[in-house]
Amino acid sequence: MPITQVFEGKVDYMQIIDKDGVVDSKLEPKLPNELLEKMYRFMVLGRIWDKKCLVLQRTGRMYTYAPLEGQEAIAVGSTLATESGDWIFPTYRESFIYHIRGTPLDMINVAWMGMEDGLKIDPSLCCFPIAVPIATQFVHAVGGAYSLRAKGIKSAVLSYGGDGSTSEGDFHDALNFAGVWNSPCVFIVSNNQWAISVPRKWQTKSETIAQKALAYGFKGIQVDGNDVLAVYSAVKEAADNARLGKGPVLIEAITYRMGPHTTADDPKKYRSEEEVAYWRERDPIKRFQIYLQKKGIWNEEYEQKLIADCAKIVEDAVTKAEAYTQDPKDMFKFVFAKMTKDTKEQMDECFGVG
Repeated sequence: MPITQVFEGKVDYMQIIDKDGVVDSKLEPKLPNELLEKMYRFMVLGRIWDKKCLVLQRTGRMYTYAPLEGQEAIAVGSTLATESGDWIFPTYRESFIYHIRGTPLDMINVAWMGMEDGLKIDPSLCCFPIAVPIATQFVHAVGGAYSLRAKGIKSAVLSYGGDGSTSEGDFHDALNFAGVWNSPCVFIVSNNQWAISVPRKWQTKSETIAQKALAYGFKGIQVDGNDVLAVYSAVKEAADNARLGKGPVLIEAITYRMGPHTTADDPKKYRSEEEVAYWRERDPIKRFQIYLQKKGIWNEEYEQKLIADCAKIVEDAVTKAEAYTQDPKDMFKFVFAKMTKDTKEQMDECFGVG
């Protein structure tokens, strides 16, 4: 019998602004200047806040922190592409998303300073608390999408992970169920080339991460994760289609983690300065700055005022966060909806009760 081909798939790659600010006019979305400025403002604010968090951790004023530098376009572009009723399930590296959605910046600092109140997200913002275990947020998102559908609510559900998360069983479980249930999920994998000290090439033999979606029956696309317009366009299309019942999409955003995995990590032990320099030339803020300058939005005076405004926002947030107090017993009280016998005993032992 002749061999018959039963499946053939492909993965498209999208880039709208290259590293030098050159634009693909055929793909360029026609966005109002107000939205473009909002994108840039959040990216600059995110970087200034990120650098401040590193300083706070290094000086003992904040606990272990996962830097965002280099991945601002993914956090900003994807969040601004959603509607207010869409749900977001971020990871630790995307905690700045909470501020884009409306959470005061000082409360995100409070969370990184180890206080439970920092993760009491306003339910109206439709954001799930960050998940530190790798890839668990993907299955949470699929469950959330299932619940929304059962209630008749037409919302897209975004969930995030790094390239390392695709080696976890939860990632594959989530994609399988999302495909079977035709869930309104947008899976965003920030392929930043490293999962702590493990390079992306050790994670998978697949040529792309996006193609993993094909095995589960839905579309996978690869975008330049340092191009905020490409991220915005890909996520907006995926989220719009999800709300219309057209099923899930996996978006692989190609980017680079400029700093350490967390402040407990030393990246100089496993990657070269030449590699970092290569990616620094592809900085997401730099290229978008060039784009805005060509459109007559950005200039040096604009930049200096923006930096000053953002720096003040960050410093005010730090002042508020460091003045915040919380009952340390809350670390035991909120492990479960109702305290168990074990957590009660641990709390009593810790605080010398009984």
